[in-house]
Amino acid sequence: MARSHPRRLARKPADRYHHGDLRRALVTEAVRTIQAKGVDALTLRAVGQKLGVSRTALYRHFADKSALLAAVAAEGFRTLRLQLVRSWEDGGRSAEAFNAMGVAYVTFAITHPSHYRVMFGGFVRDGTTDLELAQEGAGAFQALVDALVTLQRNGLLRQDEPFLLARFIWAIVHGLAMLIIDRRLGPGAPEPDELVRFALARLRTGIFI
Repeated sequence: MARSHPRRLARKPADRYHHGDLRRALVTEAVRTIQAKGVDALTLRAVGQKLGVSRTALYRHFADKSALLAAVAAEGFRTLRLQLVRSWEDGGRSAEAFNAMGVAYVTFAITHPSHYRVMFGGFVRDGTTDLELAQEGAGAFQALVDALVTLQRNGLLRQDEPFLLARFIWAIVHGLAMLIIDRRLGPGAPEPDELVRFALARLRTGIFI
């Protein structure tokens, strides 16, 4: 009788998904694709193929590309919120902590450019009802509002309407962040930390008492 040999299993590529949280793996792979090729190059099918998962498993987590991008944006807002709150708390909820939040915001944009572009680039479908994205986006903005309200209560900040004031500050810091990650500041530009602190110092003359 011929000796039987056990079948050898085909070796999967090292970058394929093996176990664990598939949804998390899909988001991570999407971020890698965006960083390497841009948002327009991202497709749900390509991400699934990269991880070696079936279309059935893929669509169980994300119905389409917009849903995947919403998850990327939600992850970005969550990370941003945690970094803002950490800077605020570590700085003792002070005027200097307010400056640290501004630096943390720009640092996040520089270190997570793929997330940042999805968060603010208009790539998520208008009218999306993604609850996680809505909650995380609101939470990140609320971290700034809460800091401003605290500074107002401590008599350090003008008593302007907090949400209006937060949008004004966000517009300034967001503009700096976009110019930096798009490399639009030109040659000889100061370091990001220096530029942010300069902008916030000038901003303080208008909003601090």
